Amino acid sequence: MSSGFESDLTIGPATMRGRDWPCLRQFCVFMENRVGRLHEMFRQVERHDLRIIGLSVVDSVDFAVARVILDNADRGRELFQMSGLTVTETDVIGVELPASPQPFVSIFTALVSAELNIHYTYPLLHRRQGRGGIVLHVDDVDQATQILASADFRLITEGDLLDDDEYL
Repeated sequence: MSSGFESDLTIGPATMRGRDWPCLRQFCVFMENRVGRLHEMFRQVERHDLRIIGLSVVDSVDFAVARVILDNADRGRELFQMSGLTVTETDVIGVELPASPQPFVSIFTALVSAELNIHYTYPLLHRRQGRGGIVLHVDDVDQATQILASADFRLITEGDLLDDDEYL
């Protein structure tokens, strides 16, 4: 006999915060800096039909950290957990570049005017209507998303990465 209560607890494939959450999840993969390690990570990701949408590699003589954004963060998390790699997750902001002569300046001006520090940025392999996007890691993600949204910048969500039909 079912009370109907179970159906109220069903959670769909989206995470609790939802695919329209105005942040992207970035995986920071720590690995030894030796020949083939990055290649092994790429093979593992792509073997499981995941696309790398954003990538930045910071290296030193002994180790490297690959910052990776995947088209499906939930599946990526599962893959990294099973892989045995040392991985952390960070919320970052994806912003579509506006159609203006100085798209980076306009985005950065909005954030700097609010005295938000931009720790790093790198490009996304995400295009919508011919426009590219960038990843931003900032001091305060919530404040930055509010500022960018109020200045009419389009934030890229995890759902956008799943729906991207203009992947390069």
